[in-house]
Amino acid sequence: MDEWRADPTFAMCRALVDGADLATFAGGPFDIRAVVATIRPETKHGAFPDDVPWENFPHGDAVREAVRLLHTGSDPARNATGVLHGLCADDSRAAAALAVPFLIQITKDIHHPHRADAIGVLAGPARARHFGAASRDELLLHRACPHHDASDDYDDYGVEVTGYPAGWSVAAARAAITTEAPALLPLLDDSDPAIRIAAAYALATAADPDHTVRTAFATRLTTEHDPMVRAALILATAETTRAHPHTPITVWIRERWQDGMQAPEVRLAAAIGWLCLTDEPAPDDLHAIVGILATDECARAMDALPWMTVAGCGEPGLLRCVRRMLRPGEPEPHDDPWAPLP
Repeated sequence: MDEWRADPTFAMCRALVDGADLATFAGGPFDIRAVVATIRPETKHGAFPDDVPWENFPHGDAVREAVRLLHTGSDPARNATGVLHGLCADDSRAAAALAVPFLIQITKDIHHPHRADAIGVLAGPARARHFGAASRDELLLHRACPHHDASDDYDDYGVEVTGYPAGWSVAAARAAITTEAPALLPLLDDSDPAIRIAAAYALATAADPDHTVRTAFATRLTTEHDPMVRAALILATAETTRAHPHTPITVWIRERWQDGMQAPEVRLAAAIGWLCLTDEPAPDDLHAIVGILATDECARAMDALPWMTVAGCGEPGLLRCVRRMLRPGEPEPHDDPWAPLP
């Protein structure tokens, strides 16, 4: 707590708690959206981004060191990515959002030793409070992000655990991913399936008003043979469609879970995606398909998909999604007083 109170941003957050107007801080040195937007290209491509105000944001020094370790290829990368992943899991994304432009530069370097690690944490800051979100109302949802000139309140993202406006962090990360989307799209064709999955997960957070990203997902699906990557592309398509609704895509995704020629992972991903795109009651055939395909073994395998990894809370993400979407009245496992002890 003492360390946080010494953070330069604490005064802003304290003022907001005391009733200050959020709009008065928009565009200033503690507005992560403004800071990310003004990072110069030469800074992104430089030896190391020393001239970035990491210290202006909660845990900025830790994020700076994590980015340095990834940038220089120092081992072990797990420690660096753990810092970034942990901050997002703890609902403290501002400094992690500042790291996004530099993580993107690492992912674009096909020879970088920590390329896969960087892209694996790239999209975390672009999703707020998504850990454990598994219901039809929450999964794949992009809430409204305030713009730089916003004069409204915190929007429905609220505040992070530090008191920082969560919507600002998410908006900054998504803007950086959107700006670099043309450079990230080729990663959908990478030789490594894990890279292709992570690229789909990141690109699904980009603003896509002209449907370029969604079209790229569809194009990749025509040549993709790996069932788990195909499932990732289906979920990514559903996520970007939830942000930019398009009824024919919702119909197309329904056809994917109805298609018995599709792999189980693909059909399950399509079923989940469709449930998130419509308010229609789940039909009997969807219940039957999910009941057959959503085995424990399949659920564990599908935890390779980041959507499922973060949806799970002590259980495989797929099973949590199935329970929350198809059996919403069923108690959480830890809420069941008669559940057997582990």
